[in-house]
Amino acid sequence: MKKTILVSVLLLALSVNVKAQLLQIGVKAGVNYANFSGSSVQTDAITSYQGGLVAEIKLLDKFAIQPELLYTTQGATYKTALGDFKNRLGYIAIPVLAKIYLGKSFSLEFGPQASFLLSEKNNFDVNDSNTFDFSVDAGLGLKVTKHIFIQGRYVLGLTEVSTNAQSKNSVLQLSAGIMF
Repeated sequence: MKKTILVSVLLLALSVNVKAQLLQIGVKAGVNYANFSGSSVQTDAITSYQGGLVAEIKLLDKFAIQPELLYTTQGATYKTALGDFKNRLGYIAIPVLAKIYLGKSFSLEFGPQASFLLSEKNNFDVNDSNTFDFSVDAGLGLKVTKHIFIQGRYVLGLTEVSTNAQSKNSVLQLSAGIMF
């Protein structure tokens, strides 16, 4: 009876350890270099930020799925004859990325991202932004240690930012995070 209990406890401890290796949860934050692409009006990029929760679900030795829940600000500065007007859009973004490890700590990441508009701050009175943005993300990741990582990513918007313009989001992201 004692051997059965001991074996059961050992198997339970082993399964908990295996599950912990398959799922990691963490936080990340970083800087965005955002602009609008496809606009007929000249725009300049703005520097903004992003941050939130990240998870990694390890499916194979060299393959994982990385869902994230981020708050991200994007936008651009419009150049007109009347002056410069900054448009800053705040989104809740949900990227779901395929993560392919090219080595022990270096990874290639790509996948879709759905974003929902929460706020719009601008220097002129135009509130015609679409409330949904669909993008594709591609980038590289590096595990600095077992728990600390850095990422570089490009986010290419596929839907128009505004109902009155043909602009799409275009964002370069650099971030760092900690996995628990």
